[in-house]
Amino acid sequence: MSGRPVTGPAARLRSGGRGPGLEGQVVVVTGAARGIGELLARKLSARGARLALVGLEPDRLRDVCSRLHTEGAWWHADVTDADAMARVAAEAAERFGRVDAVVANAGVALGGTFADADPALTAWRRVVEVNLIGSAITCRAFLPALLTSRGYFLQIASLAAVVPVPLMTAYCAAKSGVEAFAHSLRAEVGHRGVRVGVGYLSWTDTDMVRGADEDAVMRELRQRLPWPANRTYPPGPAVERIVTGVERRSAQVYGQWWLRGTLPVRGAFPALTGLAAVREMRRFEGRLRRVSRGLVGAGGAADEAERAPEKGAVTGGGTDGGTGGSPATG
Repeated sequence: MSGRPVTGPAARLRSGGRGPGLEGQVVVVTGAARGIGELLARKLSARGARLALVGLEPDRLRDVCSRLHTEGAWWHADVTDADAMARVAAEAAERFGRVDAVVANAGVALGGTFADADPALTAWRRVVEVNLIGSAITCRAFLPALLTSRGYFLQIASLAAVVPVPLMTAYCAAKSGVEAFAHSLRAEVGHRGVRVGVGYLSWTDTDMVRGADEDAVMRELRQRLPWPANRTYPPGPAVERIVTGVERRSAQVYGQWWLRGTLPVRGAFPALTGLAAVREMRRFEGRLRRVSRGLVGAGGAADEAERAPEKGAVTGGGTDGGTGGSPATG
């Protein structure tokens, strides 16, 4: 269905300006059922944006949608399914009349050494598929709408795109990939009025990070990182910065203030990490094979459940015909 007319600051944003305000803007958020995506949806809604939520957990998506300040709809879809995401993009554009911004936030992670991964790299591949291929599929599905609205695409990356760390080869590879993808995309579509941003986050208190911390080796290795990379940060301030990034259509968004300083010196990190890791891997060598090699956290469990043999092929879900009217909480 068509959205209501947009005027004032939102109209300036729609036309490619950098004016303040998200009132009436239509924002798509993937991985919206929990964690960063859930909180981001609520905070965007509190600033007046209308939300199209995409994820794998229908009950949670329905709940998030019901607690928005503004109009919202949700779709049960796997971001790695191109047909499903094309259907979501078409239905979202039909429902809201346009799409102004897309936040590619969906992601999964796993731990363990690469040498101990199964020979088929099943879980390893899935991390790359969701984080990298899924982001590209999301962008491709919504790019026609963003070209029409002269909109904004924000790719959520990670400190893992800048600093390689052991036991996270798949996640580091995927996040490095999405960072490069977003930078290249920006160069392709900037002249057509579409802005592209990359969001960088350090360890943030989400189901994914808590799930990784359930493994003692992963938790201890992370705690031994140098400050401030060894801290777990509350999600609220990071998500506020992401919301501001969407509002301003920023090229870079830093979930934690100190991440800005890592990019100018990123060239030194691989060598430094490699040197430090020699000592750390020797320290933990006898325990490395016991590190869980499945997807971590509740989001990882939801992804594995979605692909369980009894579910058959993964397909996109439908929309929730209702709108969110009650205030978000928390």
